[in-house]
Amino acid sequence: MKQSPLSRLQRGFTLIELMVVIVLIAVGAASISLAMRDPMAARLEREAARLAALLEAARAESRASGITVTWIPQSAPGDNHNDNGGERVDFRFVGLPPSSAMPTRWLGPDMVAEVAGAKGLVLGPEPLIAPQRVTLRLEKEQITLQTDGLTPFAVVDPGTPLEAR
Repeated sequence: MKQSPLSRLQRGFTLIELMVVIVLIAVGAASISLAMRDPMAARLEREAARLAALLEAARAESRASGITVTWIPQSAPGDNHNDNGGERVDFRFVGLPPSSAMPTRWLGPDMVAEVAGAKGLVLGPEPLIAPQRVTLRLEKEQITLQTDGLTPFAVVDPGTPLEAR
């Protein structure tokens, strides 16, 4: 009796083929896990970008109006001044006219801001301000915004000296 060509071929996968598939799955899973961002870090970066934009807007308003403007953060999430009609206040822009209507709250809860060596940031009215730094903290994560007095506030490495960027 003659054997069919199918019976002569081995059926199934070889060990090398299985190992190649497992390696491909592992590489795919690793690249996906590295591509996924930590939600705390993403939230902190979003808050830092928003704060930098708010500080620069207030700085421009201060220069345009000739009024001294100061940004003052609350020291802790529960330490809120209710001078905004009973609404929670996380930070304040002191000196801006009421028509400016700047935000007073973080996008989410538990954000803490600390100004290096001062109670708040002085934003003007002079075009050249003193070098200043503010650190935002969210649980174990932190991010630092800084200006050398001439350039806009931007995210920097926390170890960077105030005068250098």
